[in-house]
Amino acid sequence: MVVRVQAKDFDLGKEISALTAGRSDIGAIISFSGLVRDMAGDQPVFVMELEHYPGMTEKALEKIEAEANARWELQASLIIHRYGPLPAGANIVLVVTASPHRQAAFESAEFIMDFLKSRAPFWKKETGETGGKWVDARDTDEDALNKW
Repeated sequence: MVVRVQAKDFDLGKEISALTAGRSDIGAIISFSGLVRDMAGDQPVFVMELEHYPGMTEKALEKIEAEANARWELQASLIIHRYGPLPAGANIVLVVTASPHRQAAFESAEFIMDFLKSRAPFWKKETGETGGKWVDARDTDEDALNKW
């Protein structure tokens, strides 16, 4: 089980290969990769800046990952979340879950993402043509979390 909060980019294929290398007990791998969109509603976004508190953020992500591992039979899991200024199209987050069976892999990945969107201690600022704007949590993110 791996959690990393980092400024540098990641390579999806390399991360999955490293996580599953030498494993024959995995029957399903689910990955979710989130990217910076170039639009927020009808406003262009050039850069999204993510801020966090080192130490606190990692602990929160580790707690989310531990909960997923307690609920589902997972052979491996990975959460990478980036911070700093990220241009449109850049990778923000990677969640990978690996399980003997696909249902556990799908559900656990969705669970982790729902918690990351609503509970992970990151602060997001979108900058576009009209300047910067801090992004508030969305009701739909809370609704998704409530199903768990």
